[in-house]
Amino acid sequence: MKLKENYKWSLIVPTSMGIRLTPVAQGQPIHKSDNLFMQATSAETNVASVPAYLGLPVKVLTTFVKGSPIAQFIKDNLRSRNMEYEGAEVAQGGPWGFRHQINIADSGFGSRGPRVWNDRAGEVGRTLNVNNFDLDRIFGEEGVQILHLSGLIGALSPETSRFCLELARAAKKYGAKISFDLNYRATFWEGREEELGKIFREIASVSDILVGNEEDFQLCLGIEGPEAGGKDIAAEIEKFKGMIRNVKKAYPNVTVFANTLREVVNVNNHLWGAILLAGEEWHVIEPRPISVLDRIGGGDGFVGGLLHGILRGWEPEKWVQFAWATGALATTFITDYGQPADEDQVWSIWKGNARVLR
Repeated sequence: MKLKENYKWSLIVPTSMGIRLTPVAQGQPIHKSDNLFMQATSAETNVASVPAYLGLPVKVLTTFVKGSPIAQFIKDNLRSRNMEYEGAEVAQGGPWGFRHQINIADSGFGSRGPRVWNDRAGEVGRTLNVNNFDLDRIFGEEGVQILHLSGLIGALSPETSRFCLELARAAKKYGAKISFDLNYRATFWEGREEELGKIFREIASVSDILVGNEEDFQLCLGIEGPEAGGKDIAAEIEKFKGMIRNVKKAYPNVTVFANTLREVVNVNNHLWGAILLAGEEWHVIEPRPISVLDRIGGGDGFVGGLLHGILRGWEPEKWVQFAWATGALATTFITDYGQPADEDQVWSIWKGNARVLR
């Protein structure tokens, strides 16, 4: 995949930033916890963390509540993760006005699954508006190698849907590659199925990299595929391939398709695999055992590793290996995002080398 050569940003991600609250006592449920760990989070910055920690220039397009201490916490966190940001400051409008969304989640343990409660009332990210960003400057003057879009932001509100669509059009105009992680959420699509289906299909039609699971491809794009949540994923790989072939026929502009494979043995033990189609060449990682501290963000870590490999100019086989390992890495952190020390650490995970490095 040939990337734009004159650029300021390796990766641009639009997102709605929020906070996640997790029990300090790892593995304990929220309803029995009175000490909570607060982190800044979003699916899209989870993705961007991989190339950002590994030294590539990354920028976040978002929006903030003006004067909010939570907004300041988020800004400080993004800077600590080597990401620059740009976004409007929106007045709170009083106690019942705008705020950053809250993700309340525990990690689960053993046979007790994780529980997630999203509190998104008044979410300032729903106001993301294309008019607040100079797309000609960002994509034309500064230059971008890859724009990464998420279906979470694409479906958040009519404004954010238009924002993502205009970003995709600007990226296409100025020669940036487009990565689209479909990220279907039923509650976001309720009552907007026809509208969002049209928008998602247009974004997919100009995308270069398309990421999703079996449910995403079927529910966002209407492509028939295997049933979600199957227990023996390894036996379903040919069905996954057939689904991706169908997507490729419908969206011939896309040259890279990626799909994670996960089988949950219990909360702390998963089988983790992946499928990549790059051009006409398949790369399959059959599910391998991984140990899980917190599963949230594993899929985002996979996408971050995939994009990092593409940005670094590696061969496709290394893209999916690195992505598998960055996804596995993310599940070993209490944050939603993996924080790789260097590329060697990621490759050690791929090789299964967990020995002490002195």
